[in-house]
Amino acid sequence: MPNLVKLAFLDNVKKKYGSVRKLEGSQSLYAIVGDKALIYVRYSKIHSGDRTFYGLPQKDLRRLQGQLAVICFLNNGISEPLIVPYSEYEDVLGSTTPASDGQYKVQVYTQESACQLYIAQAGRFNVEGSLGWNELDALVDFDANADRVPDLTHSHVQTLLGAIGSAKGYDIWVPASDRGKLDWSLAKPFSCRDALPYGFAPIESILSEIDVLWLHRGSSEVKALFEVEHSTSVYSGLLRFNDFHLVAPQLRPTFSVVADDVRRSLFVRQLNRPTFRTSGLNDLCTFLDYANVFSWHQRVARVTQESR
Repeated sequence: MPNLVKLAFLDNVKKKYGSVRKLEGSQSLYAIVGDKALIYVRYSKIHSGDRTFYGLPQKDLRRLQGQLAVICFLNNGISEPLIVPYSEYEDVLGSTTPASDGQYKVQVYTQESACQLYIAQAGRFNVEGSLGWNELDALVDFDANADRVPDLTHSHVQTLLGAIGSAKGYDIWVPASDRGKLDWSLAKPFSCRDALPYGFAPIESILSEIDVLWLHRGSSEVKALFEVEHSTSVYSGLLRFNDFHLVAPQLRPTFSVVADDVRRSLFVRQLNRPTFRTSGLNDLCTFLDYANVFSWHQRVARVTQESR
């Protein structure tokens, strides 16, 4: 029986970008825009816990190497496709070993704070900014979109993350020393909490240095922690997260290291050190790149504007 979700997706691709040509030897690889770009389509049903399971055969991924290519993750429960550029995850996948069936095992989690991509043996990656058609639009019109993401500073990223959290209804904490550097030309101004959440006295000095916290409105419940590693060590941010996790292991907030895309592979190596695997942080922490932060903010700001 034909996969109706996949057929509907390919029909939309054809309407948006023109012809779609299936490549020989695969049921999932397609060329679009006169063979300028490749799309790799994967589908999963939604299983218990709102989880999806995808297999990425190594033989198929080899055909994406050196190409303008995206992986399109579809399921029967989302209104928008998840489309991620293959080049951003090629090194990450290459650092792991496929399962005995020759496939890399991948899951997608739809959580309250953000959509996450989980790659077995590598870790979690925040892909909220890749929901929708933006990545494929940028791929098809590569030259026109080459500069679509501005050069972002540490303070710019803090501003965008705070604005995203505020739009989602969270209280925001940014270190007092950083608040004067927030750039309101990038985002709608938001207020910051004056006090840290209660219950973390052993690590209060560490928590006060976390770049951005999202907290449940009016409470001390921490929902997400972000460390922007613009020039500092990825390892130092992971240590701060680990301290929080060891003090409050019963909590399951989202921990996110935020950095330029070139540090994604470094994140994977550092997160899989024995100390973080033993504590369990490796199963909780995500990587979020600057381009995804920018796209995520644009998407949230657009939805907020349309809902008025």
